[in-house]
Amino acid sequence: MRRPVLGSLLLASTNPERLRTWYADALDPEDNSDVGGYGVLKFGECYLFIDTRTDVSDKNPEPGRVILNFDVADARAVAARMESAGVTWLAELEDRDGSLFATAIDPDGNYVQIIQLSEAHRAGM
Repeated sequence: MRRPVLGSLLLASTNPERLRTWYADALDPEDNSDVGGYGVLKFGECYLFIDTRTDVSDKNPEPGRVILNFDVADARAVAARMESAGVTWLAELEDRDGSLFATAIDPDGNYVQIIQLSEAHRAGM
C-alpha cells in the first residue's frame, strides 16, 4: 500500500485574493492558477490552495499553531523579494549555526518561514 503524501495545503481567508497576491508577490510560485474556484499556487511538489470561508476571522488568532516553511536556496534574495512586496517580519533573517531563517507574517496573520539549511544541517537530518 502506498503511504500518504502531503500534496497540498488549504489556507482559508476572508480575503483570498489579497492573500493569494501576497504569496505570489512575496514567494514567486512555479504556477499561479485558478482551479475549480480555488486560487492554486505551486511550490515544488506542494500546492497551496487559497479559498474563502465564512467560519474564519480576518486574522489568525493562533498563528504559531501552523507555520508554513519554505525551503529556499538563497534566503537573502528571497527575504529581499519579500521586503519589496511589503512583508512584515516576526523575526528578520538570522544565521543559526550556518543556516538562515526568517519568519514573516502574511496579511491574515499566519506565520511564513523561509529556511536555507546549511550542508552540515542537511547532512545531519
